[in-house]
Amino acid sequence: MLDSVKIARRQSEIRQALAGLVGKESPTEDETRSMESMDQEYRTNETRFRAALVAEDQERREAGADLETRSDREFAELIGRFELRQVALSLDEGRALSGATAEVVQELRAKGGYQGIPVPLAALETRAGETVAAGVPNPKTIRPIIDRIFPNSVAERLGVQRINITAGELAFPVATAGAVFGWQTTELGNVGAQQAFATTERSLAPDHTGGAQMVISRKALKQAGEGLEQAIRRDMNAVIGAELDRVVISGSGAAGQPLGIIPGAATYGITATAVGATATWAAFRAQLVAFMDGNQITAPDQVKLAFDPAIWAELDAALITGTAVSEWDRLTKQVGTPAISNVIPDRTAILTATVQGVAPGYLGIWGGVDLIRDPYTKAASGQLVLTALVTADFTVPRGAQTRILTGIGAP
Repeated sequence: MLDSVKIARRQSEIRQALAGLVGKESPTEDETRSMESMDQEYRTNETRFRAALVAEDQERREAGADLETRSDREFAELIGRFELRQVALSLDEGRALSGATAEVVQELRAKGGYQGIPVPLAALETRAGETVAAGVPNPKTIRPIIDRIFPNSVAERLGVQRINITAGELAFPVATAGAVFGWQTTELGNVGAQQAFATTERSLAPDHTGGAQMVISRKALKQAGEGLEQAIRRDMNAVIGAELDRVVISGSGAAGQPLGIIPGAATYGITATAVGATATWAAFRAQLVAFMDGNQITAPDQVKLAFDPAIWAELDAALITGTAVSEWDRLTKQVGTPAISNVIPDRTAILTATVQGVAPGYLGIWGGVDLIRDPYTKAASGQLVLTALVTADFTVPRGAQTRILTGIGAP
């Protein structure tokens, strides 16, 4: 025990004894001499305590360094008590691991993926003072995984709404005919002919299922360690999001895909206009006027716009004669900043409007992502196969809220 600790304990004892003596109103001579003696000892111990702290400073530094490396030594001691016999019995009879063996296995599982029972190499063989042939080992540190690049959601920028459906089919009744206003032509005449209120339906059905598949090699399991799970989650989320975004815009409606906005323009009743000229603000302004004539919007900034990067470049390069103002400046002044993405086909633009709270499109997703783990198909090489299944459908409830421009700019 360090001297400073011993002195500190003695000081505590002196304080406790003094507390009992000073409470007496008339102490005896022996008690008075005892108080004087303990008071003198207490003052002396204060000096000794400070000296002990100075003398023990080096010992404390060494003890701190020892604590910093103790975890590694403790794990090495656990490996020294690792029993391969328990591993064999666990694989053969299903017996539960215990003691140091269970602790080592739990620690190894926390650091990487294992389909069997992990066994530290040090438990199989221990070598001292060896290096690899022809040089000194050059350790490599694996940094966090750098994710792939995916486009941002264009569908979201266009106002397409995502709906989560538990089960079944979802239908959107859309009114196609209704009340008609008329004037009396005579005092007793009818105000107009009656017209039936008619609707049509746009449905979301669970007929389209797609999936993202990933094969995780044994090397990836060992390199990435604890960060692999998060990296896989981010990658699968991004690839599923990118594909759902693509089918909203360009889904063919065949080969298991939902029908997107552009291929389904005729089906959804969307007006598509071939521009066949250089990109200008005037081409987009004509579509805004059409929206206003159809009572879809009352101001230009109520329209959401998206097109490919080539159209942005053409608009930005086209300067109005005698000014430094480009066609891009005129466009953004009226409608704000459009969504620019390579998800939109070349020389194509999409304009949408949200009318009376109704989104221009609905993307239905049934439940969540069904993640299936398959450790058997490629078990011979230690690979893990993951499949993420998604059931989704897309529809446009009212085609009048969307307009398409094609053939913009030079081919």
